[in-house]
Amino acid sequence: MRKLFSTVLVLFLLGLMVAGCGSRSKGEAILYVAAPMSGFQANGGQTVVGGVRLRAEEANRAGGVAGYRVRVVALDDESDPDVALSITEEVKAALQAGEKIMGFIGHYNSGETLAAMEVYGDLPLVVITSNASNVALTQKGYRRFFRIVANDRVQADADADFLINELGAQRIAILYNETAYGRGLHDEMVRALGERGAQVVYAQEVKEGQDRYIQEVEAIKAAQPDAVFYAGYEIEAPYLRADLVEAGVDVPMLASDGAFLSATIDEAAGTAEGMYVSAFGPSPEAVADEAWIKAYQAVEFRNPDTYSINGYAAADVLFAAVEKAGTLDADRVAEALRSIEMDTLMGRVAYDANGDRIDAPIFIYQVQNDAFVQVWP
Repeated sequence: MRKLFSTVLVLFLLGLMVAGCGSRSKGEAILYVAAPMSGFQANGGQTVVGGVRLRAEEANRAGGVAGYRVRVVALDDESDPDVALSITEEVKAALQAGEKIMGFIGHYNSGETLAAMEVYGDLPLVVITSNASNVALTQKGYRRFFRIVANDRVQADADADFLINELGAQRIAILYNETAYGRGLHDEMVRALGERGAQVVYAQEVKEGQDRYIQEVEAIKAAQPDAVFYAGYEIEAPYLRADLVEAGVDVPMLASDGAFLSATIDEAAGTAEGMYVSAFGPSPEAVADEAWIKAYQAVEFRNPDTYSINGYAAADVLFAAVEKAGTLDADRVAEALRSIEMDTLMGRVAYDANGDRIDAPIFIYQVQNDAFVQVWP
């Protein structure tokens, strides 16, 4: 019996050795994802991280990415460019220590991304932003920077077309928050409207996180616009909408992609009905089946929100590029990204030489019965 046991044990150990030798595992590789996970934009940032985590879990269950098990490391930038800059030190130290790094998804906002790329642009690191749309990001010559969304020039052209051609607006009031995102989109909207013969009758910068707009609404009423455009976030748009409705300003309001979150509806005190929101991607309900939603809930213990799709698609594209490159070498992964063309939950993704998406779509949603309903295109 003892001899039989010894023989079985030896065979078992040999089996483990053979299995180990035949495994494709190359160990663990870090995938950083940076977004606001605390503070006033925590909900949006957490949904991006959730999408990344789900895609990483799927990849790991399927054997990893190019032989590596993906470990997601989430970094909280607190919606603050200075914090984003401090985060770069952690990533830089990991690279210098020889850590295996698959890439970096982030940041969430344009201001934080602009600050961080001053460092990441010189590091052997592939960066895919989930949300940052400021045009300047892809005009600085960064060879390893990409975005999963359209840029604000594309968004402004689409939003101007919608305001003029679909809503018949010729006199537009623009409000925008004091961030790099708000200011950049304001500039692009002024350009796009002017090129189409429309008039900006009022333009005003507001505070990030501002929750009352009494003076601005009075100025809007005096300007007599055909429509109001807001370039900012879900932490401002619902309160502007509420003040407009309360003051009897009965013209269409279109908010930018930064407001494409359920909080815009939830925080508008019942006044969101009928307002429009621009978006870079579809809602989860439009493109994800019940199994995907349940899988997300199992990973994050919450329902997906609109930006969950952004995080998932960004990770999806990065993993495909790493597989295509067959290595974690940042230059080769970036080269693979520039040649990739694939379907994702955010549509067909292909990149130009600067890291912008080719033919990136823009969607317009309207709030109907407390839900976002796509109305254009």
